[in-house]
Amino acid sequence: MTLWQGRLPDTVPAVRLFCDSFELDRRLYAADIRGSIAYARALGRAGVLTRGEVDAIVRALERIAVEFRSGAFVAAPGDEDVHTAVERRLGELVGSELAGKLHTGRSRNDQVATDLRLWLLSEIPAIRDGLLSLGEALVAVAEEHLGLIMPGYTHLRRAQPILFSHWLMSHFWRFSRDLARLEGFTVRAAVMPLGSGALAGNPFGVDREALAAELGFEGAAENSLDAVSDRDFVAEFLFIASLTGVHLSGLAEDLVLFSSPEFGFLELDERFCTGSSLMPHKANPDPLELARGRAGTLIGALCGFLSVLKGLPTGYNRDLQEDKGALFTAVDSLALMLPLFAGIVRTVRVRPERMAAALDEEMLATELADYLVEKGVPFREAHRAVGGLVRRARELGVSLGELPQEAYREAHPAFDDGVHGVRDFARAVARRRSRGGTAPERVRGQIELAKRTLRERRGDG
Repeated sequence: MTLWQGRLPDTVPAVRLFCDSFELDRRLYAADIRGSIAYARALGRAGVLTRGEVDAIVRALERIAVEFRSGAFVAAPGDEDVHTAVERRLGELVGSELAGKLHTGRSRNDQVATDLRLWLLSEIPAIRDGLLSLGEALVAVAEEHLGLIMPGYTHLRRAQPILFSHWLMSHFWRFSRDLARLEGFTVRAAVMPLGSGALAGNPFGVDREALAAELGFEGAAENSLDAVSDRDFVAEFLFIASLTGVHLSGLAEDLVLFSSPEFGFLELDERFCTGSSLMPHKANPDPLELARGRAGTLIGALCGFLSVLKGLPTGYNRDLQEDKGALFTAVDSLALMLPLFAGIVRTVRVRPERMAAALDEEMLATELADYLVEKGVPFREAHRAVGGLVRRARELGVSLGELPQEAYREAHPAFDDGVHGVRDFARAVARRRSRGGTAPERVRGQIELAKRTLRERRGDG
C-alpha cells in the first residue's frame, strides 16, 4: 500500500524500482523513530492524541527500534523507504487507525529533512574524535622528534632546511581548520524542520520550540517553505568532508613519497601496508593511495550534489533524494580514513640518517644571500651574486663549501672569512625564529599551542 493510494492507481514496477530507497536509507531508522516519538508527544501536548495513544505509539516505536538494531526487522514489498517501513510496522503493532494519527500535520517532506539532520548530527562526534586523534598523533610525533632537520621542498625540489616537526605541524594546522569548520557547522545544522508540514506549516498547534528542545536542536526553522527543501547543511558538510579529504590526500602523498626507498625518511609500519599478488618482496602503501583516490570521490559527491540543487524550484522536489547517497559516502569515508591515518602516523618509524644525508649545501644558498644583506647589500644584488656562485660550483662539480674563498670574493666583495660560518643547517633553521617559522623555539611553541587546543577541545583543559 502506498501513502497516496486514494489518489493514484498502482504504479508500474519500474517506477517503484527507480524511486524506492529503503535499502539506502534504512540506516536512518533510529533518527526516524526518535523524531516520530518526539512528534507523538508534541501531538499529545497539542491535544491531537490522548495520553494513552501517545504511550502506545511510543512503546511500539521503541520496539521497532529494537527490531532494527537486532536485525529482526523484516522489510515488506510495499516499504518505499525507511519512513514508510516504520509506519507500516507501527500499524501492525498498534493498528492502522492509531498509526495514521501520528502523521497528523506531518509530511514526509519535513520528516525526511528532520531525520537526515538528526542522523548527521549523531555521526559528527565520531568524525570530530577522528580529527582530534589524528591531530594528537601528529603532535606526539612532532614533539618526540623536535630538533630533527630535514630538507624542505617547493616544486618537489630541495629548497631550505626545516625541522621534521615543522613539516608534521604543517599538516596539523590543516586538520585543525577542518575541526573548526566541523564545529561551526554543527551549530548551523542544528535547526529543526519538523512541524513545517509539506511546505505551509502545521495547523494543529504543535509547539515547535518544545519539539526542537526535546530533539536536541538549537531551534526551529523560521520558514516552513525553506525548511522542507533546505539542504544547505548537506552541501556544507560535503564541502567540509571534501576539504578534509584533500588534506588527508596531501598527508598521504607526503607519507608515500617520504617512505619510498628513493627518499627513505620514514618507514611505514607494515601492518598498515598490503602485499603484491606477484612480487613477494613488496609492502605497498595501499591505504594511503586509496585515500588519495577517495578525496576525488568526495569532491565528486560535492560537485554532483551542488548540481542537483542548482536548478530546483522553491519547495520540496524529489531530486533531493540524491542527498543521502552523497552524504552517506562522505560520512563513511571520514569515519574510516581518520582513525586509519592516526594509526599510520603514530607507528611511523623516523630515519634521521636519511634526512641528514639528503641535506644539500645548495639549500644554504639563501643563507649566503642573507649574509650579504646583513652587510648592507640589496637583496636582489645578493641573490644574483649567490646564483652565480651556485652556477660556478655546478660547473666545477663541487659543493658550495668546496669553492675557494677567492670565488666568493669574485662573486661579491662583501664576502669575507665569516661566510664559512653561514654554511650550517642548524644555524639556518634557528634563524627562522619569527612567528610561524621553523626555529626550534617557534616549533616548540606551535606544539604547545596545539596541545592546549587539543586539550580544550577534548574538554580536558
